Amino acid sequence: MTKNSDLTAFLMGGWNDEAEVSRNTARACFDAAVEAGWQGELVEMGRDIAQTLINLRPARVFNALHGVMGEDGNIQGLLNLLEIPYTHSGVLASAIAMDKCATKTALAGTGIVFAENLPLEIADDGTIRIPDSGDIVIKPRNTGSSVGVRILRQGDTSPHTQDWAAGTQLMAEAYIPGRELTVGVLHGAPLTVTEIKQHNQFYDYEAKYSAGGSSHQFPADIDPAIFDKALDWAATAHQSLECRGVSRADFRFDDATGALIMLEINTQPGMTETSLVPEQAAYKGIPMPALVASLLEAARCD
Repeated sequence: MTKNSDLTAFLMGGWNDEAEVSRNTARACFDAAVEAGWQGELVEMGRDIAQTLINLRPARVFNALHGVMGEDGNIQGLLNLLEIPYTHSGVLASAIAMDKCATKTALAGTGIVFAENLPLEIADDGTIRIPDSGDIVIKPRNTGSSVGVRILRQGDTSPHTQDWAAGTQLMAEAYIPGRELTVGVLHGAPLTVTEIKQHNQFYDYEAKYSAGGSSHQFPADIDPAIFDKALDWAATAHQSLECRGVSRADFRFDDATGALIMLEINTQPGMTETSLVPEQAAYKGIPMPALVASLLEAARCD
């Protein structure tokens, strides 16, 4: 395919629950790229995306998609077949990181501690049994933006599989109390540790995307040893999964026990000017236009 040597397609949207978050990321990154001197076009992700890209003939794709199809290896495989270089991680890293159980398996032996997996008991009528072992978290194995995450405490009404979209693969973990921490990793190097402060049960969709839903303290005011461990674990996860470009690792830290627990690694973190990774990059002296330009310069196929 003959390419337009100057054009970057900013791929956004799609048909999952995170489509609007993706559009916000794409618009912010598009504006930053234009400010940095790049030529771009916003491209909506439809089921005809292959033909759209063939017609457009971009030199590269900025992958601003979130969630299923855009973050799980599917679009990465298509772009590999079309031989269009793209930002962020490739097929394998994307597929593993999107599946929270697969992430734990892949990173076993690295020293990173994750929340304990619990057996998920589902009755014939679809009712999910709440174990007597304490508070638990039930969540989809392969979505982002905290979509579908529920914290269940002793005495709560048992949920039903119908509470989630049909076909959702669910998993259960022990609930981890404590502070919300996150670390962005850019081209393999950790940026800093942010503590996310909010008033909901956890850093859910509302807290992430509603005005005033949360505040970010960076660098986080935590014990230096925990700070350094979070940086190390985020970099280790990024490098062990062979992520590319940017990723973000999310943690819980319990002051009472001193336990640091990794929750997940995101290969397509939000990238608006007020998102966590751009904030951390700016703190390290990398403004948004330079951040986006560095991702575009690193774009490649598997």
